[in-house]
Amino acid sequence: MTQAAFLSEVKWNAEGLVPAIAQDSASGRILMMAWMNREALTLTTSQMRAVYWSRSRQQLWHKGETSGHEQIVREIRLDCDGDVIVLQVEQQGGIACHTGRESCFYRVFSDGAWHVADEVRKAPAEIYGA
Repeated sequence: MTQAAFLSEVKWNAEGLVPAIAQDSASGRILMMAWMNREALTLTTSQMRAVYWSRSRQQLWHKGETSGHEQIVREIRLDCDGDVIVLQVEQQGGIACHTGRESCFYRVFSDGAWHVADEVRKAPAEIYGA
């Protein structure tokens, strides 16, 4: 299958993006959700390292380029509707979240409120500097 055919099977939103969920390939835990554009997905498939599109910075975001917490991609899946990608990854350093936690999904809803369920593994200032 050509690159163009591969990308044409993805249903991109109006901004040319598709949601991408990173899941730990060993534990199955959802680590994070980010966005990919065509270039990010192409780079991810060729390098087998997660590359996303930063909507806030309007540029490619090579996961771990600043923090060192790179995501090595073990498998890439596209859902039945073609509008969500799941990356099975090996999370380097055991930290996916910019808050220094294993997962961006560290809050749990109970008793009518969100509660922090996961501790910080490394302070963000230690990861990114001041």
